[in-house]
Amino acid sequence: MYHNTKLTGMVVYPNDPEYQQARMNWNPFTNAFPIVFVFAQKIEDVSNAVKWARENKVPIRMRSGRHALAKDFSQTNGGIVIDTSHMRNVTLDKKNGIAKVEAGIRVGQLVRMLAREGILAPFGDSSTVGIGGISTGGGITAIQRTAGLISDNILAVTLVDANGEVLQVNACENSDLFWAIRGGGGGNFGIITSYTFKVRTAPSKVGIFEIIWPWNQLNEVIDAWQRWAPCVDVRLGTILEAFSKANGLLHSQGIFLGPAAELEKLILPLTNTGSPIKVFVDEVTLLEAIDFWAPNEPLFDTQNTTWSSTWVKSSLPEDGIAAIRTFLERASGSESNFFFLNSGGVMNQIPPQETAFFWRNTRYYMEWDASWTDKCETQKSIKLVEQARLQLKPYITGSYVNVPDLNIKDYGQEYYGDNFERLRKVKERYDPENVFNFVQSIPPAHICDEKDIDD
Repeated sequence: MYHNTKLTGMVVYPNDPEYQQARMNWNPFTNAFPIVFVFAQKIEDVSNAVKWARENKVPIRMRSGRHALAKDFSQTNGGIVIDTSHMRNVTLDKKNGIAKVEAGIRVGQLVRMLAREGILAPFGDSSTVGIGGISTGGGITAIQRTAGLISDNILAVTLVDANGEVLQVNACENSDLFWAIRGGGGGNFGIITSYTFKVRTAPSKVGIFEIIWPWNQLNEVIDAWQRWAPCVDVRLGTILEAFSKANGLLHSQGIFLGPAAELEKLILPLTNTGSPIKVFVDEVTLLEAIDFWAPNEPLFDTQNTTWSSTWVKSSLPEDGIAAIRTFLERASGSESNFFFLNSGGVMNQIPPQETAFFWRNTRYYMEWDASWTDKCETQKSIKLVEQARLQLKPYITGSYVNVPDLNIKDYGQEYYGDNFERLRKVKERYDPENVFNFVQSIPPAHICDEKDIDD
């Protein structure tokens, strides 16, 4: 098929001094021992790496921001890691509201760069996440109710396929693949080297708020937030974080694409709940709002962490909130938490089948994690996360592919809902030999045994 392809770009082998640094990830629980890293400088390096891996029968993993949340997604023992983090060029066409972005840039750097130009682009709560990794899984963000998901703003991508060939993907060229990469998860169909995004003019002023309560008010605060946040003005994106009892705090914050005076009135249902320790409201520039929402953080964490995630279509009853409380009472790590982000607005106006991202008609998103530093806490933490999911099961729907949970067996349905079978057909067309294959990847349509999907 190929003939002695040579690896190009910055190539790092296990004996090289750069190897230990190359294999580090934000979540140390996901670290592995690949046989080679290729830090691509240009698209040809990605293409050569795919061809080399095919010739040498080496499993492929790809990454941009090193933010994988579960094992075997962005690196694997004995595999090649094709890393796009050195490819960070951004070209902005202000007049047409378009930004062409290479896949290696981190979200924080990108949205700050655009904000300085007076441009608003969707962003999440972590600056160090790679745009290459977050975008294809959907990309939930602080402003998704106004601007949609990150994937909803993709106009085109350049992608290296399973043969090492470069494809242009948009509504006219490879349109079925264009549908799939907007929510179909990272790494399933090829290696994206650049995105073309729709962007919009930033508001001149942005309202921000922060409220903190004592932990013992958890039940009433969660209930007040979940009844208020999904129905509030769509210009307001808000989160709630309920940290472990060991930490002892409940925290909500939000970004409002409008004036602070209006924001103060909108958050009254929250400020009137319980007895807040802190209430902060301000009017700032977009750049200041980004610093508030997604402050710069260290690239690597010291705590191991395991996650699960879901969406909620109707408010949690008392039993659901009780399950959250039990988890937070048992979780030992101070950073362990339940995290809520409101849905609605533009995010919910797009039909579930229009793009591969299926989970549209929801009130809010929820994720929870258990963190630990001592190895003997590993199994306890994994079990805690899984028990919380089982207790919440009657009240939740689906799971977010960007926050993968290896305990989920029927992961195709959980991540992609009714879009899973169509995604398998697209996989069959573009990667029939299942070259881009990992622990929870989308199998081609011809792999019809359920056992193959579960394994």
